[in-house]
This record gives sequence, C-alpha cells and structure tokens, in this order.
Amino acid sequence: MVTGTQSYYVVGGKGGVGKTSIAASLAMKLAKHGQPTLIVSMLPAHSLGDTFEQDLSGNKIVPVNGVDSLFAAEIGHVNIKEESSNAGSFISDMLGKIGLGVLADPLGSNKLNEMLMKTPGFGEALAMSKLAEIVNLQQNNKFRQIVLDTAATGHTLNLLSATDLMEKFLGMANKAVNLASSIPALKSAFEKGKIDFARIEELRKQIARVHKLLQDPQSTEFIIVTIPTAMAITESSRFHTSLKKDGAPAKRLIVNQVLPPSACDCRFCAVKRKEETRALNMISEDRELSGLELIQAPLLDVEVRGVPALNFFSDVVWK
Repeated sequence: MVTGTQSYYVVGGKGGVGKTSIAASLAMKLAKHGQPTLIVSMLPAHSLGDTFEQDLSGNKIVPVNGVDSLFAAEIGHVNIKEESSNAGSFISDMLGKIGLGVLADPLGSNKLNEMLMKTPGFGEALAMSKLAEIVNLQQNNKFRQIVLDTAATGHTLNLLSATDLMEKFLGMANKAVNLASSIPALKSAFEKGKIDFARIEELRKQIARVHKLLQDPQSTEFIIVTIPTAMAITESSRFHTSLKKDGAPAKRLIVNQVLPPSACDCRFCAVKRKEETRALNMISEDRELSGLELIQAPLLDVEVRGVPALNFFSDVVWK
C-alpha cells in the first residue's frame, strides 16, 4: 500500500464495527513509513478526534500530536441550523459560491434550515464538496495519501452518488430563490444580487471529477470493515455488491474484533468462537466477499484510543 499507485483509501462498512479505529491505524502506518498522510472523518457524529485524543473540530486540517507526517480533519454532515447563523460558516460559503449567500441572512435561516433538512442526501453533497477541496491538496502534492473514514454503509453509497445529490441541491437552490422571492425582507436583496449559474456549473463539474476519481482503482481503494457476526457479514456482502454497481469494488475485507487465541475457554468464549467460525465460513462461501484479501484484527483488552494504542494496533493489523 505504501508503494502502490493509490492515493485514497475509503474505509466503510456497517455502523459500530470499528471503522474509525481501522482507518486511524492505517493512516498511522502510512505516516510511519514517511508518507505525508491525511485522515478525514466524514461521519455525521465524529469520533476521530476522540480516537486521537485531540480537538479536530472546525473543519480544519491539523497535525496529529506525536505523529510525524500525519494530519487529520473532521468534515461531513453539518448542523444546518447552527451553521446558517454564522456568516463565515461552511454552509454560508457554499451558498455564496453559487450566488445565494443572501439566504444565510438570519431573516431566512429558519425556513432555509427546514428546506435543507428535507432535501435527501444534502449532508453527503456538502461533504463531497468539501472533499473536492481536499482532493486539490493531494493533487498539489501536499499529501501523498488520504484515508477517508466514512459513515455507515448507506452514507458511503450516497457519497458515490454525489453527482445526483448535487443535482438535488441545485434544484433546492431554485426552490430557495422562489421562497426568498416571497419574503419581502429578502426580495429586494435578490433583486440587487445575481445568481452565478457559471459557478453552479463549475461546482457540479468539480463534484463530478471527485466522483470519477473515487471510481478509479488506480487512484482509490475501498476497504470494507466488518465484525465476525452473521448479520454484519451479510450487510458487508450487500455493501460490496452496491460498490461494484457504482464502479468502486473493494480489494480488502477487515474482520475486526476477532477473539485472540487463549488458553481460557469458558462457556462464553466457546460460544463466541463458534459464532466467529460460522461468520468466517460465510465469508469464504460468499461470492461477493470470498475474493477479497482477508485481514483479521483482534479484539484487544484495551480501548484503541490515543497515539500509543493506535501505534500498537496499526502494527498488529497492517503487518
């Protein structure tokens, strides 16, 4: 992976399987090999900062304390109501880019918030727009490799459909214009301003370029994370099916939280091992998963949190 052509690693899977720990450990391993690496959390509720025990709020890229060549950022879903009240916020900036910055005016924030929250996939579309900026950093040689810690399965698939989602956003923009025109306090502002349709098209093309990049196996690798249970394996199989339909097949399957060998074989452990064996057999017999490189990550007796723990975990998983 250090010497490969891929610049982007997208870590996805079912919620609650330890994707953030796996993504952070991969980023740690790449950075330890001297690769300028960026890890980005795209979760609705971020935990990357907690994993590194560092404040990553503010949509900013910051160096990870105690790790050379490693940087981190938390982007993704935003609280539309909170963001729309901040003139310098991400949502205000997005609207400003297409000539709709006037909608960030507090006079229209409640109605705007209501409309945005009803737009399916709006959060993923905003995240993809932010990701486009990060891609530019990689293409400018600031980072050699970027690890994306994505949300649960459905959100990850939505990211791959970001072009369609952005089309919905542009449709929402037209609705916003009509709505604002019916509000006297905003009508005059719209008459003075001008919607920049060229910027709308530029933004659409930028999102499309990122979408194409994510589907390029020479540039991007998807990594599926799961745990050794029948339910998780079944969802992982469906996930890989969907990834292939979107033109982004995975190469590796990480089975996290596998019980390590132990001299103790209490009744609980015996039942868990039997369940794990059944789940691992499901992988070998599943036509979607059997062809992937299988990596088992052990269940540790300590929480994978902080640089020392992540350093240990990265050496165990990414041998």
